[in-house]
Amino acid sequence: MNSIERFTGRVETYNRFRLRYPTTIVLDRLKRWCNLQPHENIADIGAGTGMLSEVFLSNGNPVIAIEPNKEMRTSCEELLSQWPLLEIRNGTAEATGLPDHSIAIVSAGRAFHWFDVPRALSEFRRILQPAGWLVLVSLGRAKDDSPQYRDFEALLTSESTDYTYVRAGYRVHDNLDGIFLANRHSEQIPLEQKLTWEAFLGQTMSLSVVPQPHDPRFSTFSQHLRDHFQTYAVDGTITIPTTCWIDVGRLSTQ
Repeated sequence: MNSIERFTGRVETYNRFRLRYPTTIVLDRLKRWCNLQPHENIADIGAGTGMLSEVFLSNGNPVIAIEPNKEMRTSCEELLSQWPLLEIRNGTAEATGLPDHSIAIVSAGRAFHWFDVPRALSEFRRILQPAGWLVLVSLGRAKDDSPQYRDFEALLTSESTDYTYVRAGYRVHDNLDGIFLANRHSEQIPLEQKLTWEAFLGQTMSLSVVPQPHDPRFSTFSQHLRDHFQTYAVDGTITIPTTCWIDVGRLSTQ
């Protein structure tokens, strides 16, 4: 499946149920690590519905949100009335359309694992100012050896559309050697989510690998997902250990 269209038909669910980036945590690290200032402009690549863009906008930074999926851009446009410093453009990580050396900080959130990384990094070098920064932020289920984690992984592996293929790219923050030239800072912050059945179903359905309601596999998948929730929920909520990965640095020259 074309990565640009993977979330077509899922955007409303994605925007409603996906976990937001922890604004205070992210901004605290960026202010300490790269002296983030409100006047610095941000290119948020693969911006989706604008969740990471909002972190920077709340700090007063002008943000250009680059997003190739039309439905995602349309959802992101809902932020324009609240954030006048937001600009939204159609583009990809590999071809942003931005001028040379025009950007102080390039950011990417969960979309980073969908990029053609060598081509994207070449594009980032082109658009970044000489002392510019690359900021990568991700948020997802913590990897552990618990029965809950193993059972959810097994469910996705056996009943999703192409999870085995997609999963290989998820842990990009474990494979960043050689990307950063200097001033690299990295942290994995443990968090947790407590989700009702509605929120758990919605967040799961926002994943691009999960069969949608028109798919013949959906009925079986949704029943097994419900069984999983009932097995691990306590008092109507399921607790999901979560990690926020933040990696910041200046790019290598090649």
